[in-house]
Amino acid sequence: MPYAAITYNVKPGFEDEIEEVFSNFKRVSTPIIRNADGEVTGQLLGSAVFIKDAFMVRFIHYEGSIAEVGRHMASQGGVHELESKLQPYLAEERDTQSPDKFQKHFRSSIMRSIAQLTPENYPGATE
Repeated sequence: MPYAAITYNVKPGFEDEIEEVFSNFKRVSTPIIRNADGEVTGQLLGSAVFIKDAFMVRFIHYEGSIAEVGRHMASQGGVHELESKLQPYLAEERDTQSPDKFQKHFRSSIMRSIAQLTPENYPGATE
């Protein structure tokens, strides 16, 4: 079950305000991800947000493809509300108001994964 990391360049000094925005976040309507035909293609398993000075990272734990995660999140009203509330604290303005624009930014903000370790892929995990 992979993880993705999404970057945000934020204005330093607003950590408390940004924490407040995330504390009122409306979760997605369902963690189940479906394609355009309604077939289940994945699931959101969890997320976490970390901030330090001018850098914030949102980690997403999911099943399925990250493209489907982005499509699913782009259709969620709470995600768009969060993006709107974050705008004053972003170092770089970004337009995520439409699902297409959200997905474009989502794709460009994903960090490259260089390692993902779980108990299943540790040496000797089958002992």
